[in-house]
Amino acid sequence: MAKANIGPMNYQLMLPPIIQRNYGKWKSHRIIDTGVIEHVSESGECLYTVRAGAAKIISVHGVRDICDLADKFCDGHLKFTSRTNIEFLVAQKEKIAPLKAELKRMGLPVGGTGYSFKTIIHCPGWLHCHTAVTDSPGIAKALHDALYEYFFRDDLPAKLKIAVAGCLNMCGAIHCSDIAVIGMHRRPPTVNDDIVTKSCEIPTLVASCPTAAIRPKGKSVEINPDRCMYCGNCFTVCPGMDIHDPEHDGLSIWVGGKATNARTPPAFSRLAIPYLPNNPPRWPETIEATTNIVHAWLKGAKQGERMGDWIERIGWERFFELTGIPFTNKHIDDFIFSVPTFRTTTQFHYTDNP
Repeated sequence: MAKANIGPMNYQLMLPPIIQRNYGKWKSHRIIDTGVIEHVSESGECLYTVRAGAAKIISVHGVRDICDLADKFCDGHLKFTSRTNIEFLVAQKEKIAPLKAELKRMGLPVGGTGYSFKTIIHCPGWLHCHTAVTDSPGIAKALHDALYEYFFRDDLPAKLKIAVAGCLNMCGAIHCSDIAVIGMHRRPPTVNDDIVTKSCEIPTLVASCPTAAIRPKGKSVEINPDRCMYCGNCFTVCPGMDIHDPEHDGLSIWVGGKATNARTPPAFSRLAIPYLPNNPPRWPETIEATTNIVHAWLKGAKQGERMGDWIERIGWERFFELTGIPFTNKHIDDFIFSVPTFRTTTQFHYTDNP
């Protein structure tokens, strides 16, 4: 029976020869220099990962330059991490120094290994998405500039991951990052009856709302503002439901998320600052608030404590006290699908009691 020509190729076909020879036989991994990891096999062979930070949105010319470096220094073998860092898989140790020199010449920093600040994940923001509140790549750039030195250090309490999303759809690892900046719509959409009537399919529009806040009204629709969560799903399926409101839209900051099972279970991020002004091009209020949280964590966290682990140890009251963030009624979780009421981890505790 012929194989169906669908789906991705088997990843093992694209592994470097040294990895294919030593698959499942790696004895140790250690950081030998900033941004460089040495992998030692049971056979004695060594592979070196050189990690470089890169922009999330790059030109085709930039991609070609990166591929040329891979061809020159590692036989074309490289990969991208979940945070879109570039990892060059170098088999000859003597090629590391010239590769790092070329990356420096191209403006690509080498670092981000160990207990360091990782490259920021962000959505396309205004560049592509019609529901975005803000320019997510711009915020990421401003945050990178403010925290750049920590990309080259591995003496932080633990790894630091930051993500930026332009709206509540949260493209990117917003829910499981140590710090997340999220664009927030704060008013229900404005219904343009003329556009809705002529351009939108009413049943699909009604069904797009996750909280059943939209209902038909004549040939158009109306919104129950008490049920609306300002997600913008309706605007995605109908241009007559404009969610944008520059006067009231803003940013929020969330903390404590992580995906790993190490030490403690995975955790969703939780609200720290409900509103900050959307103030391009450098977002000074957001940058100041984020760096303030980072510095408080650097000062108080123990070795190995991610942001959420540190907060859970000292308590949320102490977190607000140390960071100077005011506690408001927006921090009270009254959502009926509150995360603590569900099993959200792989670490369950079962009981015989009903």
